[in-house]
Amino acid sequence: MVLHFKSVKSCFSLEKGVEVDAAKMPYLAWHWKVTQVTKGGDSRHFWSDDQATQALVAFDDRRVLPYIWDTTAPQGTTENASSPPLVHVCAIVCRSGMAEPNRWIVAADYVRAFGKPAPRVKGLRLQINSQHTGSAAGSYFAGMVFRNIEQ
Repeated sequence: MVLHFKSVKSCFSLEKGVEVDAAKMPYLAWHWKVTQVTKGGDSRHFWSDDQATQALVAFDDRRVLPYIWDTTAPQGTTENASSPPLVHVCAIVCRSGMAEPNRWIVAADYVRAFGKPAPRVKGLRLQINSQHTGSAAGSYFAGMVFRNIEQ
């Protein structure tokens, strides 16, 4: 099963509540493919903060790790995108431009982003957005799963 996302000057997301112990299941793996990146998208600036795809992991302490496929922000970039006191967000650019997919270690990424061990995961969101740049984007998601070992 594959989810196909398409965005034209808009934003769309799907959310699912989950209960995952990040200490026991620290690996999150999925497949994603981008068919069109946003024109001028760059997560480092509010006015161009559009991505062809994002996978957001929400924790029970009101912290969120968005894994994003950006158009121009370099792979490995991390950005504080928080709106305190409501939620603390640290975005991680996993891919930039037209690149290949892979997997991430959520528990370790949480420690790097927030400086403490990851609490329980409470939800997942898959998202696409192109409203800031007024452009279009396209992507696919498949096989998102938490694991206790890297595969």
